[in-house]
Amino acid sequence: MAYLDNIAVFVRVVELENLSAAGRDMRISPAVASNRIKELEKYLGVRLFNRTTRQLTPTEHGRVFYDGAKRVLEAVTEAEAAVSALSGRPRGTIRVTAPLGLGRRLIASGIPEFRRRYPEIEVRLRLSDHDVDIMKEGIDVAFKLGTLEDSSLKMRGIMECERVLVAAPSYLEERGEPKAPDELVDAGHDCLMLRYPGIREHFWTLKTASGYRKFDVRGPYDSDDGDVLTGWALAGHGIVNKPRFEVEPFLRDWRLKIILPDNAPPPVQLAAVYPHRNFQDQKIRLLLDFMAERCQRLIREILKGS
Repeated sequence: MAYLDNIAVFVRVVELENLSAAGRDMRISPAVASNRIKELEKYLGVRLFNRTTRQLTPTEHGRVFYDGAKRVLEAVTEAEAAVSALSGRPRGTIRVTAPLGLGRRLIASGIPEFRRRYPEIEVRLRLSDHDVDIMKEGIDVAFKLGTLEDSSLKMRGIMECERVLVAAPSYLEERGEPKAPDELVDAGHDCLMLRYPGIREHFWTLKTASGYRKFDVRGPYDSDDGDVLTGWALAGHGIVNKPRFEVEPFLRDWRLKIILPDNAPPPVQLAAVYPHRNFQDQKIRLLLDFMAERCQRLIREILKGS
């Protein structure tokens, strides 16, 4: 088991490209992680990493060993899942990621209940509005709002979510309420944009009489946190494009108002994506079933105001 633990640390260091990050992810200290790498190098008789003060990259030996080590860990995980299914006692660790708003409202609050049902399953949740490389970072399940672009992953659709453009009454009083999508651009409205390195969309897609069109909207504010954008909208700093369930409470108390209701963005798919290899893993299926039912129920309750 010690050798397998060393392999697991090595794989996470390669995936996260950082010894300390790998240690935090595996809940061990950087010193312990470093010692396990040293033990593995001593056993193999080769250097597995090139080390500098800022970077840790695998050597040629390290890259070759990573491919085999990854397959070993996957095989062990699959074997453990099969045994758990036969024993009727699902166990193990699930690494989960979700966007900040979705994760805070729907996913995080459900994890304690899931753990009460399945006390031998450990869930490690990471929230980020950035695109997460599921394969590279060893994520088991990613909940997301959007389309699946990586064909190496499987997707389970959960529900289609309405999107709306909203702004605070104070902003609309000061700048005027746009009556057509073109006014967002022509009148220079402050559109609050979700941006982070690698994001592909720098525009809004809105419904028009001739179908959906892309509008190159601009604004002085952008953030990589969707809840920050909502906060700016509430403070009267601009217009934001959001899933309706995220802003429904503010619509109900008139702190935000829907604009251009006939030109809404297309609905966005709430889905769970995961590597193909996880399809037969019982603990993954249990989490997907639990969270799918929970998300559907809570979103409907939010929209109904209950």
